[in-house]
Amino acid sequence: MPKTKFQELIYGVLMTFFMVLAMELYNTGLRMGGLTNAGFPIAFQEMAIMFPICFVMGFFFIDRLAPKIAFRMVTPGVDHPILVTVVRASVTVAFMCPIMSFWATLIFKRPGIEFLPVWMQTFVCNFPMAFFWQVFFCGPLVRFLFRTIFRQEKAA
Repeated sequence: MPKTKFQELIYGVLMTFFMVLAMELYNTGLRMGGLTNAGFPIAFQEMAIMFPICFVMGFFFIDRLAPKIAFRMVTPGVDHPILVTVVRASVTVAFMCPIMSFWATLIFKRPGIEFLPVWMQTFVCNFPMAFFWQVFFCGPLVRFLFRTIFRQEKAA
């Protein structure tokens, strides 16, 4: 969808914002035994830390790697567009979820010598949410917003 570096930047910021927002609310709710109004400020504070990490990991690393892997499985312009979209999103989540779970474990959970099992549990708990949020909500929302922001003028 993005055609220029500026558009890639805007798309990346939008995707990062909505993914990090949802995942921070989700993880705050998990830690608190359910999300309440008291969890929102906590999630927003954590979002301020996780947003730049997620953006850098996604924009500079995973967004370069994920299409190469995804497009070995599907071919844009040949395969059905929804299949291409879902495979691309799935590959991105498959890389981003363990990476961001790593950072969240390191920064917020302070597991000490139990790092590996705490990180693995964090990843396993986050993956279903990250996958379904990306495929069914965040991805469609960001693509809609992106198309709205960069609406092409139709030739008359």
